Amino acid sequence: MAINVQKQQGFLDQVISELAAGYNGVMVSLGHKLGLYRALDGAGPLNSDQVAVRAGCAERYVREWLNSQVAGGYLEYHPASRTYELPEEHRAVLSDEDSPVFMPPAWEVPASMWLDEDKSLHAFRTGEGVPWGDHSHRLFCGSAAFYRNAYRGSLIQEWLPALDGVLQRLEQGIRVADVGCGHGHSTVLMAQAFPASRFRGFDAHPASLAAAEQQARDAAVSDRVSFTLSDALEYPGPGFDLICFFDCLHDMGDPVGAARHAAERLNEGGTVMLVEPFAHDRLEENKGPVARLYYSASTTICCAHSLSEREGTALGAQAGEARLAEVFRQAGFSHFRCAKRTPFNLILEARR
Repeated sequence: MAINVQKQQGFLDQVISELAAGYNGVMVSLGHKLGLYRALDGAGPLNSDQVAVRAGCAERYVREWLNSQVAGGYLEYHPASRTYELPEEHRAVLSDEDSPVFMPPAWEVPASMWLDEDKSLHAFRTGEGVPWGDHSHRLFCGSAAFYRNAYRGSLIQEWLPALDGVLQRLEQGIRVADVGCGHGHSTVLMAQAFPASRFRGFDAHPASLAAAEQQARDAAVSDRVSFTLSDALEYPGPGFDLICFFDCLHDMGDPVGAARHAAERLNEGGTVMLVEPFAHDRLEENKGPVARLYYSASTTICCAHSLSEREGTALGAQAGEARLAEVFRQAGFSHFRCAKRTPFNLILEARR
């Protein structure tokens, strides 16, 4: 067959660009952990010696790192003074750890995917699963940090108000379950915002629960927050008025069973809040960077964990609204709607 040389070259250019982006992920992680972005933040133009002194690092390494960041468009370079500068527009993404778009910790997730490659190879060849707890520790801290700021920027301000009547009930005081709570960022955020309510976080990963308990202590909300080791099919009551699943239902081996258990634990008139990765219902519509990110992570993390559990439904991180609605229909819910869509998430509401 005749080869379209121009098409081939265009694809090669794309692959090289993505390879360079992979290398740059290492540079971003180093810049974050060494405080190089913080050294540049708000300082105006600095030379490599000045950046090295401010960060407490060796100049020659710093200079090469700075050059990599200029080459990638992350920093600006001023040839006349041989200085480097972090643009104001980039600081929220690279330096401000409280920003909802702060990204450096996100590179911990692909780092864990590389470290766990042998497990993924085995899973592909055998069809076996890989439990969440069997992954590199970099997955847990990377996922928690990535989601923390997204939740901090949207959960209280946008997502909960999109649910019918839930905000008012939280202000008055209700019981809330956060299923699959991980490091507890979502649980603690809600507890800080709604002191009249009481919150219980449930997760099957002991190390994440230990981190969650520390989060609650640091935020001084331990009086109204507790964490319990339990999976989504067995967590105890008594009944809850709001049950939340933040970016976790698609990871579960039996999502219908998890939704059914939520129905059993839900008080009359209660609500399930389901936050899932954004996806259209048709594969051909799920294209672009966000879909690629979710499908890739889903391959080695989400589906892999689901297949390690009973049922092993493996919904995947791009399940889409229609498939999720069917999960709740099978679990006996009569009401299901999309309350809000963002470029990264679907915020869904279910009632019995």
